[in-house]
Amino acid sequence: MSIASFALASDLTGRASVIDGDTLEIHGTRIRLWGIDAPEHDQLCRGDDSLLYRCGAKAANELDRFIGARTVSCSAVDTDRYGRTVATCLVGGVDLAKWLVAHGYALDWPLYSKGKYGREQKEAESAERGMWAGSFVQPWRFRDCTRTGRSPGACSD
Repeated sequence: MSIASFALASDLTGRASVIDGDTLEIHGTRIRLWGIDAPEHDQLCRGDDSLLYRCGAKAANELDRFIGARTVSCSAVDTDRYGRTVATCLVGGVDLAKWLVAHGYALDWPLYSKGKYGREQKEAESAERGMWAGSFVQPWRFRDCTRTGRSPGACSD
């Protein structure tokens, strides 16, 4: 392993700040979790009671609660168009993307994951966990809608 790759690997291990449901920051590096898509921070979903709630905020809060003060280790896979490192990240041996999808706080994004988290998503849907307890707009469709100038409320479920 070269010195440069060792430095990169050590920069991706540490205490993480949760930016949103699928983005972390470790030592000033923004890290997008590979293979999933979580609701945007201002996205609204409907719960099992049909009432609107901030599902993007819920995903971020639940991820933050799960990580707590534990060390997060990430392995870089790519860089996205915004310059963020795209990585798989573990805490306590648990893949954070897999955990988010399994609990219904994010979706498997087959465009990138090729279905890696599909089984967890089907189980979350069947058990009506997280977003699956009610209704929602897929995060990638929500972003497409808001890019046209529509309000987050108009683009949410």
